[in-house]
Amino acid sequence: MEKEKKNTETTDISLLTTKKLEKRPLLVGIVSLGCDKNRVDSEIMLTYLRDSGYRFTTDASKADVLIINTCGFIENARLESMDTINEMSEYRKNQKYPCKRLVVTGCMPQKWSSQMREEFPEVDIFLGIDQYPEIANILNSSLEKDKKIIKVGGTNTVPYVKNRMVTTPLHYAYLKVADGCDNYCTFCTIPSIRGRYRSRNLEDILDEANSLVSNGATELILIGQDVSRYGTDKSGKSQLVKLIRELSKIEDLKWIRLLYVYPEMLDDELLHEMVENPKLCNYIDIPMQHVSNNVLKRMNRHTTHDDIIKLVERIQALPKFIAVRTTFMAGFPGETEADFKELCEFITKYKLMHVGFFAYSKEEGTPAAMMPDQINNEVKRKRVLKLVSLQKKVVAENNKNFVGKILEVCYEGIDYQRQLFFGRSEYQTPEADTIILFKSKVPVNIGQYYKVKITKVIGYDLKGEIVYE
Repeated sequence: MEKEKKNTETTDISLLTTKKLEKRPLLVGIVSLGCDKNRVDSEIMLTYLRDSGYRFTTDASKADVLIINTCGFIENARLESMDTINEMSEYRKNQKYPCKRLVVTGCMPQKWSSQMREEFPEVDIFLGIDQYPEIANILNSSLEKDKKIIKVGGTNTVPYVKNRMVTTPLHYAYLKVADGCDNYCTFCTIPSIRGRYRSRNLEDILDEANSLVSNGATELILIGQDVSRYGTDKSGKSQLVKLIRELSKIEDLKWIRLLYVYPEMLDDELLHEMVENPKLCNYIDIPMQHVSNNVLKRMNRHTTHDDIIKLVERIQALPKFIAVRTTFMAGFPGETEADFKELCEFITKYKLMHVGFFAYSKEEGTPAAMMPDQINNEVKRKRVLKLVSLQKKVVAENNKNFVGKILEVCYEGIDYQRQLFFGRSEYQTPEADTIILFKSKVPVNIGQYYKVKITKVIGYDLKGEIVYE
């Protein structure tokens, strides 16, 4: 199994205010928790604050204002968010630090602002996900009037900012194409937090994409709760391929990567585009969740066991290799031993390149939380470990198939412990998947692309050396 990206990945970001409030600028720091969609939200906040005159710091002990962008998807994510709030609260409560305002935003206050207000009285401002365009004004108002503010709810739109700040390395950026979700899986809280599915305007996306590329990005990673439904809320039909083709016209853009394409929406048009379009990475993230009809039905998924098998076989029969990433959930209510065995057999037989596993999390307010036949935590834990063990063998077998092949690799850094450079091919997304380690006889530049011949397998990763032409 590849190095699975934790749902509660943390990104440290920061910023600072204008001189309007004090003689010296007020330092503002942000901690962004959760997924890449949350990262983009944090970058949007950074941009609004920057455009209002704010600047940055990465040292929480020096910040006059601290902002935590929370994740509330599952219990572990909420626990990390609450731990982070408590940690940052120490800077607010202890007078030896300059912190004057503690701000909590993101998914948790969007859904649980009343409860959080009682649990975290030291927080000065609670903001929902629709308040990002107002963040500078709200922060200024709270500081000037010395008052606490709770503001949640609003227009339910997807904000767009010019020249968005990015917190990723310059050579790649995430591009959010939509927000919200209409799938209503029985285990998921996203629709109740993020609202109905809503696509961004094509013109705004293209404008942002051109800006990101002009600032150095050669790879754009398309994200949303479900990118495959892009445009369906406006035209009744997916406009994803149209969007991809428009993005492909950007001259200096090299790679377009797709995350979160639902299996029922992955049609021949998109697969054909992946085979024929040299800018569209031969990589796709398909959240399958399970393969048993019994479990899929209880999850309110829109595919069956046979649908998934036919889809995977169709992908594997294409003239080009397509790296498939997916996630599977173990221990969903009512998952029998037979259901679990079916999932194990699928993993062993179809040998997908990147697979992540997680245990079902009982989320208050979801239909699945009220289902009978809830599975105890120990059984869920053992099932996850079993799946991880099976995928580890699959990865070892898959990796052997790359030995002797030449891959185009984007160089991203140095593994000092192993004294090797590392990067990614089109078959790997940043931070979530495996890496390619390589040697070079000449200097290499971060964000540049090199031909690397794979010579061996090191654990989950591949090792090679640059091919000099």
